[in-house]
Amino acid sequence: MRPPTGFADLAGRRVGIFGYGVEGRAAEARLSGRCDLVLVDDRDRGPAVLRSDLGGLEALASCEVVLKSPGVPRRRDDVLALEAAGVVVTSALNLWLHEIDRSRVVAVTGTKGKSTTTALVTFCLESLGMVAHSLGNIGRPPYDPSLDTDEGLLVVEVSSFQSVDLTVAPGVVVVTALGADHLDWHGSLEQYHRDKLSLTRASGEHVTLVADLAALRASAELMGGRVRFVPGDEAPLRRALGLVGSHNDTNVALALVAAAEITGESVATVRARTAERAGAFEPLPGRLTLVARESVGSTTRRYVDDGLATSVVATLGALEVFGGEPLALIAGGFDRGVDYGELARALVARSAATALVALGPAGERLAVSVELLGGAVIVERAGSMADAVKRARALVTGGVILLSPAAASFDQYQNWEERSAHFRAVVMEQTNSAPTTK
Repeated sequence: MRPPTGFADLAGRRVGIFGYGVEGRAAEARLSGRCDLVLVDDRDRGPAVLRSDLGGLEALASCEVVLKSPGVPRRRDDVLALEAAGVVVTSALNLWLHEIDRSRVVAVTGTKGKSTTTALVTFCLESLGMVAHSLGNIGRPPYDPSLDTDEGLLVVEVSSFQSVDLTVAPGVVVVTALGADHLDWHGSLEQYHRDKLSLTRASGEHVTLVADLAALRASAELMGGRVRFVPGDEAPLRRALGLVGSHNDTNVALALVAAAEITGESVATVRARTAERAGAFEPLPGRLTLVARESVGSTTRRYVDDGLATSVVATLGALEVFGGEPLALIAGGFDRGVDYGELARALVARSAATALVALGPAGERLAVSVELLGGAVIVERAGSMADAVKRARALVTGGVILLSPAAASFDQYQNWEERSAHFRAVVMEQTNSAPTTK
């Protein structure tokens, strides 16, 4: 069949859902009773879901269309085999974008900062008196039938896993940063950059708002739409919003311009209205969030959760925030094959006392990279989060203990939220502290 241009095209057809996580379950709910569904996942998900290696792939091959969840790599052999057999492989998010009024949609992507920027765009729109919804990776899939998205503006966080399956673009696309991430999924750094920016090249009239950063300027040839580079905003608004780190000046600027673009208001008006309500903005957890303070003699330790920093570029940004302070970095996790050379050099180059407590396979590679460079960085390996926090406390008297993993969490945790929650719980237990805020 020809590629579907919406969920309505699937009525009465045999449709596979490949990947039964959050997105797969939302797609099933959207299509239940409307077509003949085949549910497949790589893992055991219960009796209603076939395992891909136990007959699931054969069942998918009998489908006319397969909706692939983001976690299944686009160029995996079994996915390519389905397409070679004539099965149309697409995604539920792509079908949703075909059906929705795309002039109501802002999509936010980037190696780092996309969750914060999604929340900021939504807050700016609400400050203008608009109804706005944060969707996608930051919340729930926008096609979840339990959500009411008939009214208001829709701000959708889009990962590189999702971008590669999208053939149409919303009215506004925002790109926050470009670094190295998910190389195991994409295959190479160059392919990751192409996939990450593929959303900007999708069809449909749209403006592409891009952070005015050197890495993004260098990749301008990979961008589509009406490209507009946006410089960072003034720091006072970022501080009023409770955001830490100068990198958030860029996120604030992108949010202001995106809100202005989709509403037709001036940037000055959006800034003024946002500033009036800045105290009501709640920074997202796991983004340089202060967990606890601990008095140690005449000094103070601060425990900071930057658990969403699953890429090198995000952790580099966190190091800049605490540039002049003694610091113990807890980093590592699932190894996706990214290059840790730049992060290792940044750690060695710090002028303040620095320690690295490494976790998991990715932490081991980072630790080796730091040790090969020499220098004054103290490197220790930990077998668990509790062990990591204990070691970090022994290494830092006054300063910052920072969880900023530069790696995915899948070696020990289901997701980054679970890892961050465990870090916070361990800190509370070991310091006998009550939670604090900025």
